[in-house]
Amino acid sequence: MRSDFTPSLTHTSSTAQPAQGQFSAPSPFVLETGLSALQEMFIADRTAQGLTKKSIDFYNHNLKIFIDWCAAQGVTKADQLNPDVIRSFFNHWKETGHSNGGIHGVYRSLRALLRWFEQEYEPSGWRDPLRNIKPPRVDIEPLDPVSIEHVRAMVDTCNSGKFTDYRDKAVMLFMLDTGVRAGELLALNIQDIDREGGVLIRQSKNRRPRTVFLGREARRALRAYLKQRKDVWPALFVADDDERLRESGLRQILVRRAKRAQVPAPSAHSFRRAFALAMKRGGADLVTLQRLLGHSDMTQLIRYLKQDSEDLRNAHNIISPADAV
Repeated sequence: MRSDFTPSLTHTSSTAQPAQGQFSAPSPFVLETGLSALQEMFIADRTAQGLTKKSIDFYNHNLKIFIDWCAAQGVTKADQLNPDVIRSFFNHWKETGHSNGGIHGVYRSLRALLRWFEQEYEPSGWRDPLRNIKPPRVDIEPLDPVSIEHVRAMVDTCNSGKFTDYRDKAVMLFMLDTGVRAGELLALNIQDIDREGGVLIRQSKNRRPRTVFLGREARRALRAYLKQRKDVWPALFVADDDERLRESGLRQILVRRAKRAQVPAPSAHSFRRAFALAMKRGGADLVTLQRLLGHSDMTQLIRYLKQDSEDLRNAHNIISPADAV
């Protein structure tokens, strides 16, 4: 997939497996395992599966909150968990002023832990106590996208002819035109881009490869940037020292360009939201958007689509039922 986009110059964890022909039966004492020990084993399993550090930190943070609270109630082992204990935790957290989003994060982490425990050990006579507990309701608040006018102003500062100008312009237009996550962007290699501007996302959040696309302007900016490359690194975007661009470097690009353009510094993720909203306004259907963004469901996508009253007015003007009478 290299062609047009080629530069001008040329904690891994493992678990012991039973010997061949043997069957590893669940320990009769597995239900007496401490919750903290279960958390450690669960995290080791998820790390071995290749989850990102952000996902591992998410699980660790939320499970520690729940397990610490349980310990204070004298609940320290798997066989002590029951629906009443879990409901008491959620009620306590809500009463102490924690947000529904935070509570839902603990719920999702605990659900993952208990499902893993059930599938991994198949404990006899044990049933997941979370199965009959509905997840906490979360208010779906729309998320702010970066302003297209602000992106234009930031791109306009890339005008001195330096290598960083070519790179920064390509980075910003790439994010706006594809809606990729920061981690996905930084993991890309030159060979992941084809002649027509298709981009293969190999390292996605849900570990499912997908293809996104670049329009004319983004392709032009990317080619101009790659012509400035004098290194032989496979990375698509590199830092000033010719090594792969990192998240801190990406953040510095956005902060620096926003400062020069005299606009608020956007987050990398706000480009993703702007992509989603611009595509929706342009007529893209929700299923297509979901696939381009790599979402497993519509919940997060709905938060991205922060439509204002003018969006709603335009939609109604196009398909007004009474006007068709």
